[in-house]
Amino acid sequence: MAEPRRVTLAVTGASGAQYALRLLDCLVKAEVEVLFLISQAAQLVVSTETELVLPPKPQALQAFLTDHYQARQGQIRVFGKQDWMAPAASGSGAPGMMVVCPCSTGTLSAIATGASNNLIERAADVALKERRKLILVPREAPYSTIHLENMLKLSQMGAVILPASPGFYHKPRTVDDLVDFVVARILNQLDLPQDLLPRWGE
Repeated sequence: MAEPRRVTLAVTGASGAQYALRLLDCLVKAEVEVLFLISQAAQLVVSTETELVLPPKPQALQAFLTDHYQARQGQIRVFGKQDWMAPAASGSGAPGMMVVCPCSTGTLSAIATGASNNLIERAADVALKERRKLILVPREAPYSTIHLENMLKLSQMGAVILPASPGFYHKPRTVDDLVDFVVARILNQLDLPQDLLPRWGE
């Protein structure tokens, strides 16, 4: 029997919490096991941009997300920023794919330089060193030369840079349609089925 698919989803403090929450919802519905990492800045952004107030402690947050997204027990596992025993902190335990959504430019810089000062940065470092799929979803405007250089550097390392830049050719009618556009592109990169957005030509 094949092992269930596992993805590390990290949420950092850039604007665009809706992308992360919608992605988590889709991963749960796709029966993917999620290792969930969230920065303190992201917790603040979530409470600012959405109606959700996330518990600050990993165990309470895990219970909250499991209930909120009707996930099966153990499908969502939450780890603190200094939990170095988390599977994502080691090449022998980390899932084959990781998404940082949204990815703040500070996190982008830390990953590009191998800082590894917290679990999110370390997990991304592991993904790069193990040549596993790392998808970074920056949401900033405008990008400075530093941001662009960091994105180029990470792209050359094998990371996928997928800016949260929704298109309009699908004629969106709501904000949710714009969010789904970006989430669909992430799911395509994860090679997961999605019906949020028709593939081009279909």
